[in-house]
Amino acid sequence: MQVILLQRVGRIGQMGDVVNVKDGFARNFLLPQKKALRATKENLAKFEGQRAQLEANNLELKKEAEAVAAKLDGQSFITIRSAGDTGQLYGSVSPRDIAEVVTAGGFTVDRNQVVIDKPIKTLGLHGAKIQLHPEVLVSVSVNVARSQEEADRQARGENVTVIKDEKLDIETYSEDMFEEGSAPADEAEEA
Repeated sequence: MQVILLQRVGRIGQMGDVVNVKDGFARNFLLPQKKALRATKENLAKFEGQRAQLEANNLELKKEAEAVAAKLDGQSFITIRSAGDTGQLYGSVSPRDIAEVVTAGGFTVDRNQVVIDKPIKTLGLHGAKIQLHPEVLVSVSVNVARSQEEADRQARGENVTVIKDEKLDIETYSEDMFEEGSAPADEAEEA
């Protein structure tokens, strides 16, 4: 299906481009989201009449998004989750969870604007991207921890999933096991 893009759509094209897309993508995403119009003669004429206004609105929205991006870029947000001793989460952190944490931090973000490269299923610091505008993308850090104290330790660079091994002092252990003057059982049998 041929459509006229009303805004930039990643990997498809820029505003004003007439592109061929799959019918389902156009019907289920582009048209309902008002990101495109069907490419008919009437719609082409309508678009050309509104082009200046659409470009001005797009530029204004982009400036607003860039202002928010300057404040949001590089921020770190903490989310508390249940996890096992090895650091494996019981569930995962979804884009909706990240959107809620960022919104609680004072920024208005929808879950559709959150882009994560891979599922977050372990404790630690993870990167996420927030797409404030089709042309504005910022990076944030998500600190997934079991408690606020653990989140503070992770922020300092500690690995909270490492189980600390207590080293046994072999000399002390062997002295406590055998009394002075007595030989171990193996040596007594040989003698």
